[in-house]
Parts: sequence; structure tokens; C-alpha cells
Amino acid sequence: MKAIMVMFDSLNKHMLPSYGCDWTHAPNFARLAEKTVQFNKSYIGSMPCMPARRELHTGRYNFLHRSWGPIEPFDDSMPQLLAENGVYSHLITDHQHYFEDGSGGTYHNRYSSWEFVRGQEGDFWKAHVEPENIPEKTVAEDNHHPRTWPQDWINRSYMDTPEKQSQHQVFSLGLEFLETNKDADNWFLQLETFDPHEPFFSHQSYKDLYPHDYTGPHFDWPPYAKISEPPEQVEHGRLEYAALLSFCDAQLGRILDKMDEENMWENTMLIVCTDHGYLLGEHDWWAKNKMPWYDYLANTPFFAWDPRCGKKGETRESLVQLIDVPATLLELFNIPLPKDMQGKPLKDTIANDTPVHDTVLFGAFGAYVNCTDGKYVYMRAPDENTELYEYTLMPTHLRSLFSVEELQNTVMAPAFDFTKGCPVMKIAGGIWGGAKKFETLLFDVQEDPGQESPLSDSSIEDSMIEKMKSLMEQTNAPKELYKRLNI
Repeated sequence: MKAIMVMFDSLNKHMLPSYGCDWTHAPNFARLAEKTVQFNKSYIGSMPCMPARRELHTGRYNFLHRSWGPIEPFDDSMPQLLAENGVYSHLITDHQHYFEDGSGGTYHNRYSSWEFVRGQEGDFWKAHVEPENIPEKTVAEDNHHPRTWPQDWINRSYMDTPEKQSQHQVFSLGLEFLETNKDADNWFLQLETFDPHEPFFSHQSYKDLYPHDYTGPHFDWPPYAKISEPPEQVEHGRLEYAALLSFCDAQLGRILDKMDEENMWENTMLIVCTDHGYLLGEHDWWAKNKMPWYDYLANTPFFAWDPRCGKKGETRESLVQLIDVPATLLELFNIPLPKDMQGKPLKDTIANDTPVHDTVLFGAFGAYVNCTDGKYVYMRAPDENTELYEYTLMPTHLRSLFSVEELQNTVMAPAFDFTKGCPVMKIAGGIWGGAKKFETLLFDVQEDPGQESPLSDSSIEDSMIEKMKSLMEQTNAPKELYKRLNI
């Protein structure tokens, strides 16, 4: 058996044809839906980028215990388990966060082999000591690392055709892997691109798919903030995302073509997914992190083909999450699941919509703890004045180590049930992403999919709290978190 996972970053479900969008140009995503099973209730888990990828390895939530960080020494890693059981795993990515201080270099080395394509989102790649022709920024300085704006424009100067863009190269390397190894068995290929994550860099042929009159400033890198731009600039930013989405669609088509050409559908699982969505003006916000994790962000596209059942062109209503992907891959290759894995194999869910979760959790460290049962979404607001700690053996932030000052009051905490007997560092933490002004929210997403009308119903809220507490207990959440959430 063989398996391919294609993972995009910040891919919006509501902008794909098979999920009801009628204005984006994404014929290959429509084609994908015809060749796979499409899930309508796929939800995020731990947010954002690297916490989500830790789930992809471990199959368990991590946002209750720590923020951005590496694979920990006690973590079970799906690709490593594959390799240890005779299944070759290969990662091809242009996602630069894997290679920054915040990830500790612990992700890519879990694979049998890996390839990294440089140049995305201000990746510190090409060296221009005195850069020229850098456009004036149109977003606040504190939205980006101080060096990423000029660096991104330096990188773009080396990508003057679509074929030179990082994403195109990732998929070219993927096709090379498939051609080289098409006659081999027992392998897993993870093709992962940073697109359509901001900045929304695409070439004119893709922009031409969305003609519009715009005379404002250059704008393809929105801030993580409330909408403050004029309507025509907001619409332009939305169409810049759409152009990059269409570029993603073209790359996906190359993989589907290869699977058709080699008749790989007979013996190769295909999973296409993302880590989260991206707000483009919905609820008057750009991006993610700062605001509640609305369904535009949290309810994600998910497609799966399993040659064992051969189901395609159908939809599924069961709740699924990224934590289920490692369980599904391990089961495919007949590898026992680690006892700490919370995700469930999706073999029967793909085949006949057999449920694997009644309720699921999602959120980011220190902010809302959210849960959904598929009908209701409950966002429990924290008391920002209560204690908050990170639990880790590898203290890193996004792009940096913990500071000396942060570490000076570190104590060792007893082992959690998933740390394999290892005590962990207990370090005072802060809300990840800078979200503020929390308000507990309850929505019926079946009746109100846009989440425009919060409910006030104590009986439903009490029921959702009990479901949340049960999942927190199963995750061995820190004791102070219950006080922080007042539950």
C-alpha cells in the first residue's frame, strides 16, 4: 500500500467549488471531490501552524499545554513510526516554519528523507545587503517580523515565472518522487505547501482570472487585524487570495494527472487537507489568531480516497480532525496506534460515514477553548487574569527561543499521562497570537452557518461545558485551566 497527503496552508473551504463556491476558478478541486470522499465537518484542533503539525505527528491535542513548539522527546511521531515499521516516509515542503528556532528542527527529521524549497513568506533566503526596489509597506510594522517585508520582496525577485515559485517546485519534486518510486511499495509522501497562506503572491496569468478595477496601493499581505481598509482594497485582497488559490488548484491538478496516468488509484490512499482557514473580511477581520476561531477558520476542507473501499464522489457528515490523519495512516499500513493517540482511523468513516467523534476540541494556547458536536459550536472565554503555564521540555516560541527572563522562574512539573514519565518545565505563559477581549459565544452552525447570531441558552451551554470538560480530562489538561475557564 502507498499513501499521499497533499497539505495546503490557510485553504478556505468556503472558496472551493465542491463546497458551494461559484466564483473561484478551481476545476481541479472540483475534480478532486469527484475522485474522493469529501468531509463537511472537518475541524481544526491545535492552532496555528506548528501546533497543527504537531497534531499531524502525534494524533493528539497540544494547545491546552503549550503554544508554538517542536516535537517533544516524549511525543509519538507518525512518520517516524512508519519508518520504524518498514514504511518509507518522505516530506517535501516549502513551509519555512519547520526550519526556524520555534520548531527546533524536530519535525522534518522524523521522516525517512525530506526536501525543503526556499523562499516563502520572507524566508531568510537570498542575501541582498542593500536591497533595492522594495515597495512601501501597506500594513503595520508589528504585523510581521521586522525583516520579513524586505526579504519577501528579495525572494520574489528570484521567482519571475510561476515555474520558479516555491509551490510549483514542491509539486515538481513530488512528481519526481512518484516517478522514481511508482513501482515501489510501502511509502508515504507528504507534499506540503505554504500557499495560499499570505502573502498572496501569484503571477499575472492567475490574477487575470479575477479581473477588477483597482488603483489603490499594492496589497497582498493583510495584517492580523480588524478591517480598516476601504472596500475596494478589501475586495482586491480577497481576489489576490483567489488568484493564489487558483495557482494551488493548478498544482493539485498535476498530482491528479499523475495518479490518473499511473493508475495509482488502485493502491494509493490520497488525503488532501489544510491546517485552518483565513478570514478575508468575514466578521470584519483579516487572517486569524486575534479573533474567535469562527467556522470560516475552524471548519476546513478535507478529502480522502481509500482504495480499499473505492468510495468517491460522496460526502460525509461525521466529525473529523487532523488528529485522525496519523491514526488513519498507521492503520492503513497495519501499524498499532500508540496509546496516547486521541485520533481515530477513518477507514470506516470514509467507507460509510461511521462516526469516530461525538464532540471535538479546538483552539490556541491561552485563548478560547472551543468545542463542537457538529451542530453547536461553543467558545469558552478564559479569565485573562488567572494563571497560565506552558509545559515543555523544549522551550521555543515562533522564530525564537524562550528568553532568559522567561526561564528564570521555571519549575519542574510532574509528568502528564502522555509524557511517558518525564517531568516537564512549567513556565509562565501568555495568550498566543495576541487575542484580547474574550466573550463566551455559542452558535448553532446548522441554522446559522455564518455565526452571526450568538445563542443564549443555559441548558445547551451546560451540555457543551460537560462535553468540553470530558475531552479536557481525556487530554489530561492542566488543573489550572479549569479555573481559568471557570468550569
